[in-house]
Amino acid sequence: MIRPQHSNAANLMRWATYASVATAIVLMIAKVIAWFVTDSVSILATLLDSSLDVLASGLNLIAVRHALSPPDAEHRFGHGKAEALSGVGQAMFIAGSAGFLLLQAMGRIINPQQMTSGFGLGVGVMVFSMIATILLLLFQNYVVKKTDSTAIKADALHYKTDLLVNGSVIIALFLTFYGWGYFDALFGIGIALYILYSAWQILKEAIDLLMDHEIDHNARAQIVSIVTQHPNALGYHDMRTRRSGTRIFVQLHLELEATLTLAEAHAIADKVERDIAALFDDAEVIIHEDPVRRNAVRELS
Repeated sequence: MIRPQHSNAANLMRWATYASVATAIVLMIAKVIAWFVTDSVSILATLLDSSLDVLASGLNLIAVRHALSPPDAEHRFGHGKAEALSGVGQAMFIAGSAGFLLLQAMGRIINPQQMTSGFGLGVGVMVFSMIATILLLLFQNYVVKKTDSTAIKADALHYKTDLLVNGSVIIALFLTFYGWGYFDALFGIGIALYILYSAWQILKEAIDLLMDHEIDHNARAQIVSIVTQHPNALGYHDMRTRRSGTRIFVQLHLELEATLTLAEAHAIADKVERDIAALFDDAEVIIHEDPVRRNAVRELS
């Protein structure tokens, strides 16, 4: 069996959570000021989202720290599923904010209001928010490419939503300032619906991880290629894969010639395990050797 390899993925994930929390706090403070001055429902939408970002990012930080802790006597497979639980929590936070925003926007449609002050400040805060969000997303995307972390991916997804939301709010502020009060509420409704869609995406991926969904097809195909290309491999069966946090688990039965000695079969399995583990940054690979006769080999599946 090949045990997981340690890398700098853990440090990258930790720094991504710190950056997320810091960004969310700064943006929340800026939007509180802008909302008090403008009384815009669109800015309220982004303020509510940023407030929940602080909670969600804080939850994410705790979950990632727990997920990265090593296996112990009661959690032999590690704590990686804490990331998926964080994803479920974030989805609930985001969906709740969308519901509250829909109620606020509906009320503003019934009673539209024209912006009388704070237009410049409102736009300035939104531009500042977009710049800060873009910088955070660049770092988060880098971390996701290096770690494939579900928690960081979920965090990045709702910040991508924030980026679109902030751009929409700028448009809404211009329209409201020039007398089109309904557009502030309409943009708020559109933002809420998009937030709900984002929450569903996060929830779906988190559920897949909690239910031990197979890893993606391309990765499985690479594993199969390594197994079948080994000159001593006669076949394989019962391959199972799953993810837990950043760690990939792979199990399969390797079919080998029955006349091989135990030491020879073990050496072949070790070589295949090392090759499979090399595909991933953090993997645990277990291969069981099955003896078969060449004239009885099943077709590869």
